Amino acid sequence: MRVLALSSGTSVDGIDVALADLNFAADPSTLELKPLGHLEVPWDAQLREQILASLPPAEVGVRQWCALDTRIGQAFGEAGRIGLAELGSAELVVSHGQTLFHHVAQGRVLGTLQVGQPAWIHAATGLPVISDLRSSDVAAGGHGAPLVSLLDQLWLGEQPTAVLNIGGIANLTLVGGEEISTGDTGPGNCLLDAAAAELGQKCDAGGALAADGQVDSPALEALLADPYYARDFPRTTGREYFHRDYVAQRLAEAGVAVPTGNDLFATLTELTARTIADAVTGAQRLVLSGGGARNPVLVDRLAELTGEVTTSSELGLAADAKEAYLFALLGFLAVHGLPGTAPAQLSDPHGPRATGAQRPVVLGSLTPPAPAPSVEQSSVPVERLQVVDP
Repeated sequence: MRVLALSSGTSVDGIDVALADLNFAADPSTLELKPLGHLEVPWDAQLREQILASLPPAEVGVRQWCALDTRIGQAFGEAGRIGLAELGSAELVVSHGQTLFHHVAQGRVLGTLQVGQPAWIHAATGLPVISDLRSSDVAAGGHGAPLVSLLDQLWLGEQPTAVLNIGGIANLTLVGGEEISTGDTGPGNCLLDAAAAELGQKCDAGGALAADGQVDSPALEALLADPYYARDFPRTTGREYFHRDYVAQRLAEAGVAVPTGNDLFATLTELTARTIADAVTGAQRLVLSGGGARNPVLVDRLAELTGEVTTSSELGLAADAKEAYLFALLGFLAVHGLPGTAPAQLSDPHGPRATGAQRPVVLGSLTPPAPAPSVEQSSVPVERLQVVDP
């Protein structure tokens, strides 16, 4: 089955598009994923600004959220159309959408909201669309994020491996043992991007600003003291916690001045590296993907703290598109009625999941809806309704 996946992360860099051919091997317990290509479709500049302006701590009304749901759905639909034209045909589209809010209280996830109305994607591509990939896991008691642990275990679990994706938020999966552990380590690029935005820049390109700064030790220690980092995996977070005002608020509470100039970028880069390294335990290798893989200052610091770092690109999945290929996998599993989460214990494949969910669940919703398995699909249009006596 050829599956086209659409994804936009917490950095709102662009819409990642990836095409994969997924099929069961001769051994039905083995799934084959053939990457067929990927591309990035840039956000319309005005829409991107509206998305960023709607993220916490902003207070946005339902009218704006409704408009974003439509406009983001249309943007994803156009990205899907471009993907089909440039990468090739598909039978299914899987859309992660754009996360606007991840509702976490006392370490428990109460809900999650990804927008980008799938009806617009279906209208633009003519293909069935799997969307809303996180809610079923949350309803089963899970964190709904990160969802990548199943891909990481199936692909890289033959040896103890720390699998890291650095987007706006950094997430880590530890595989290769009896237990599968996963969680968001904390900020990846989001605090750096917020600091860059104050300078009128999109990001600290290539880590150049951090390379010219010095780590501010009092500020770093105050940031590292955040109780989030003491929570056990599974754990999850997002921009509703590590928002654009987070650094100023956290340091003000600690009575510490915000680092100035490039020292701020050096300090935030060290924060990302340290919080990731603290979570990497028992691994023989660190496999990196996401936008952070393009920051040599951050990658070099991770290598100093954890050992040799390789990228998912070197192992066969493009580092810039690994999460999009993940969603292609989850969509394929969904239409086959298979769960999209990894077990917490390999010895209990039908038990609690690495995400914290109490049971395995099929992820996602289908647009347009398919008939129930026991219902024969009709080709005759319905023209009237007759109400009969019970």
